[in-house]
Amino acid sequence: MLGMIKNSLFGSVETWPWQVLSKGGKEEVSYEERTCEGGQFATVEVTDKPVDEGLREAMPKVMKYVGGTNDKGIGMGMTVPISFAVFPSDDGSLQKKLKVWFRIPNQFQSNPPVPTDDSVKIEERESITVYSLTNLPYSWKFVPFDHLHPFLQLSAYIPYRWQPSGSSLQFGGYAKEADYVAHAAQLRTALEGTATCRSDIYFCTGYDPPMKPYGRRNEVWLVKA
Repeated sequence: MLGMIKNSLFGSVETWPWQVLSKGGKEEVSYEERTCEGGQFATVEVTDKPVDEGLREAMPKVMKYVGGTNDKGIGMGMTVPISFAVFPSDDGSLQKKLKVWFRIPNQFQSNPPVPTDDSVKIEERESITVYSLTNLPYSWKFVPFDHLHPFLQLSAYIPYRWQPSGSSLQFGGYAKEADYVAHAAQLRTALEGTATCRSDIYFCTGYDPPMKPYGRRNEVWLVKA
């Protein structure tokens, strides 16, 4: 646990490489099309649990791996964003499964440390093209402890906090399942008649460590069909 926290707070941070292919928008909603590089990823898959509960189980395992719970015992730093795949039902609600994808930092791409936790897998993934919201109205909301993101509850950092519920870039706060579902629907509406996206999967992403209480950045990525 100490290695995970140390790596999150003091390790090097790099950005998952991508290129912006195009930008668009409808009414007050803006979005961009990106091609995100592939590579080696650390993954954890959880089934038969709601998304928030599954994330609370999967994310610490990935963070411990990159923080030193591996055969080399080394902290690798961080790559942002961390993403997890979710699987919508026909009505837009999310099925009880998810898969966390953490892109291994460039220094270790050619020879990733081997996880010592059998539930953490190393997988190679090709590049993907996605659509993401880039602008939303800004507001604030008060979030009690039991509504905080599972990762913040894990850190036991603060009992409550005023947080931004939207931001000038993407959306803020400690996002939970309902937030991702709402923003995915908003993005799909903005893309109607312009782009075709997969309906069976999309990605939810976060850029910030759990101890950062405000100014957070979250995104939903719809995968281009």
